[in-house]
Amino acid sequence: MGSRRTTIATGSLLTASFSAVMIFSFSAGADDPGPMSGKGGKVIDEAPAGVKLTTSLPEKINVDNSSQETAITATVKNSGTKESGKIRLLVVGFDGLSVKSVEGCSEIAEKDLPEGSNSGYACAIDNLAAGKSKSYAADATYDLKKAGKICLPVQDTDGKKTFWQQGPVPFGANNPAPNAPATPLLLGTDNSPVTPGGDKAGDKTGGEDLPRTGPADQVLPLGAVGAALISAGAVGLWWTQRRPGLGGSES
Repeated sequence: MGSRRTTIATGSLLTASFSAVMIFSFSAGADDPGPMSGKGGKVIDEAPAGVKLTTSLPEKINVDNSSQETAITATVKNSGTKESGKIRLLVVGFDGLSVKSVEGCSEIAEKDLPEGSNSGYACAIDNLAAGKSKSYAADATYDLKKAGKICLPVQDTDGKKTFWQQGPVPFGANNPAPNAPATPLLLGTDNSPVTPGGDKAGDKTGGEDLPRTGPADQVLPLGAVGAALISAGAVGLWWTQRRPGLGGSES
């Protein structure tokens, strides 16, 4: 993956009164991700008056068929009329999609991940002005023999409220091309895995489903110590630990 420019934004994370869990950050992408979409996104808890937070993901990503590597840009935007105050963006991978690194960010410990997920990072944002957005570029891998999903919650700093959650929403292709240099995957499309020989492979992803906010709503189960992202009307909790400032690019 090419290197990406980042701007450092300071932010603090609240120490939870319960168990200590790492929290995180995110790298910002300078590369043009192409058309973006908020598909699979939904308001969970009401944001402060005048604040309207949403996220978006690329409509298409390309997975290198040799290395399984891909790049995903996650963007959070405040479309309201007032600044957001301190918030955080989480990026969590499921099934065949694993988030591997985000420059300037801290990885969530495996024991603290939401149930059913395989990887996760988060970004503390000191403030997002009205009409502004921040984009974060993540390096990831995608096992094309499986389906793969990604989830973007936007929360207050202690994780007691989830103002917006996109996903878990799938990236996939109905007709993967395992013998081509790269396979394009579309947001909101369930992957139809194939083996290198061209036969469809069973999607043995394991684990339980998470809270979806797309057409087929599901709930993201809690880990014993980790995060809970609950769909419509409930609260998403992420126990956290104080971390230093995090990176991101702002527009």
